[in-house]
Amino acid sequence: MTKTTTATAPLLGIRALNRATLARQLLLTRSPLSAKAAVEHLVGLQAQNVKPPYHALAARLDGFTPEALSALMADRAVVRIVTLRSTIHTHTADDCLTLRPLVQPARDRELHGFRKRLTGVDLDRLAALARELVEAEPRTMAQLREALSVEWPDADPQALSVAARCKLPLVQVTPRGLWGRSGQVALTTAEHWLGRPAGPAPTPDALVLRYLAAFGPASVKDMQTWAGLTRLRAAFERLRPRLVTFRDPAGVELFDLPDAPRPDPDTPAPPRFLPELDNLLLSHADRTRVVPPEYWGRTWAVNQAYRPLLVDGFVAGVWKPEDDGLVVEPFHELTRSQRDEVVAEGQRMLAALHPGASDAVRFGTVVPR
Repeated sequence: MTKTTTATAPLLGIRALNRATLARQLLLTRSPLSAKAAVEHLVGLQAQNVKPPYHALAARLDGFTPEALSALMADRAVVRIVTLRSTIHTHTADDCLTLRPLVQPARDRELHGFRKRLTGVDLDRLAALARELVEAEPRTMAQLREALSVEWPDADPQALSVAARCKLPLVQVTPRGLWGRSGQVALTTAEHWLGRPAGPAPTPDALVLRYLAAFGPASVKDMQTWAGLTRLRAAFERLRPRLVTFRDPAGVELFDLPDAPRPDPDTPAPPRFLPELDNLLLSHADRTRVVPPEYWGRTWAVNQAYRPLLVDGFVAGVWKPEDDGLVVEPFHELTRSQRDEVVAEGQRMLAALHPGASDAVRFGTVVPR
């Protein structure tokens, strides 16, 4: 598309992008979808820790209970695996077996950074040996490092285990990931855990359509940020005749599905309590559709990620659970009606995730800009 055509494409302002993205993310109104259908629609949930996927669905689904997702995990209908952006996601079994092959080139690039620490290591041999080890019985990363170091005593043990994770589709076995259960991370291959071979990777074109359904309207760079992949422009160009295009306030071309929801910018957006590292905040190169520029960087510090609170569709503070409820720390003064809505939403979330426990929602000190 020429610059002239892009310049004359319909403009989507920040609030329009916000409402469209919230609608795709099931955050504008709660969805009646099942937990499994929601995980599939969202193309996975960020799952660096155990609880975030549960918090993510509690914010999005009508009538969600943690047992719904926990049962899927126990039945191996969903799994925890490193995929997008080299981070752990909760995916459906089908997506696990197809998305991982698609993002394998990114895992191979990640491995390049460890080559100096893997001198003399035959990576194909390492992958074969690691597969034998974890399919014989699930192994922790420490156990995997120890076993692989026997074969390659001069290599860096940490690099050996990272290489195994990059070369193989390793899933975290239960009880890790089950609600209310504890368990260290133990790994086996996706094929072994799910009892079937990996499927063919989806075409980039198919993944573009799924991404736009869950995160659009979006630019090529947005999707590349979400997927941790490069060179996706060709897929967007092939699909251009099937898509509609817009421009954001900076003039960046945005693609979208013709029939996808793009609500009125003034559509009310209720408060939502999101988990740390929710995909809503990580899946666009330009995050101003959700994070006001003045609050950029306020939801994390060094290696600590905080749980964001949405008010009127945008990040407006953080929250943390306490033994007797939860505490909200807003980034600016909220109106009386906003505070009432935040309290009601916090109580609803606590009732869904911790029925019978305290539903106290307290406001901490306003964190200044």
